[in-house]
Amino acid sequence: MKVGFIGLGNVGFKLASSLLETGFDISIYDLERSTAKPLEDAGAKWVNSPKEIADSSNICITCLPSPKAVSEVLEGEEGLLQGLSAGKLWVEMSTTDSNEMSRLSDLVLNKGAFALEAPVSGGCHRASTGNIAILAGGSREAFEMALPALKAIGHEILHVGELGSASILKVVTNYLASTHLVALGEALMVCKKSGLDLPTVFKGIKISSGNSFVHETESQVIMNGSYNINFTMDLVCKDVGLFDQLTKDKKIPAEISPLLKDIFQDGRNRFGDRAWSSMIVKRLEEACETNLRAEGFPAELVDATPRREGHEIK
Repeated sequence: MKVGFIGLGNVGFKLASSLLETGFDISIYDLERSTAKPLEDAGAKWVNSPKEIADSSNICITCLPSPKAVSEVLEGEEGLLQGLSAGKLWVEMSTTDSNEMSRLSDLVLNKGAFALEAPVSGGCHRASTGNIAILAGGSREAFEMALPALKAIGHEILHVGELGSASILKVVTNYLASTHLVALGEALMVCKKSGLDLPTVFKGIKISSGNSFVHETESQVIMNGSYNINFTMDLVCKDVGLFDQLTKDKKIPAEISPLLKDIFQDGRNRFGDRAWSSMIVKRLEEACETNLRAEGFPAELVDATPRREGHEIK
């Protein structure tokens, strides 16, 4: 099975690496060839366009920063659609708009090819070790075609339903993570201002009903001061914007969502597109003239769990 991979950013590079490390024959493409060099050195084949990816691959995977980027890769000159043919499969692993995913999938299906959305969740540290979770949406036939590659990329794989369903669920999970990140900043600041020892606070939250994946991961890089969660402010603004649009489309009178969107847009304005998303708590640190530093926390997260074989969650 030949796999083509497009998009070698913070997450995409690690997903492509997992495919290579588990023995897949992969071709790669990115706007910046320099990002691909370590993969080329390890045996991946560089090609010069998305069309060439589709020409040379049974499965074409995209992992890109925005719905606009996905559209350009598929519909642009020398795009994936130019090379897709009957029986081939496009797998979209970005966090994207469900309506746009459905539109692009129709174009793929009209060529006799298959389409599957498979966004990942769990952080770059788990993407590095193949232990990330995957949410898949599409026909069962497309899912079964993709499953061997998905098992190489991730550990827990859930077939959510039809095309569009996984994109919605992924946006929901990112919204919840972003909400808890902002709440954590406020919670940690209350503890710091109350004179509590932050390492003790970390342990206390971790064993309590207030615990979350976000606390166990992002609180650590916040208290270290690196804020390095390998996820940037422009991407979190995209994700909370997608969730907010869903609430509008479904006529849901959401109260937290509009506020969260404004908070992260302010963080983006202050710190820049490529600032780490965990820096959102720096707004509060500056307002309180108090940092949330503590000893004993890492600058970057590392997944200590060995690579495990992926499997479908039933």
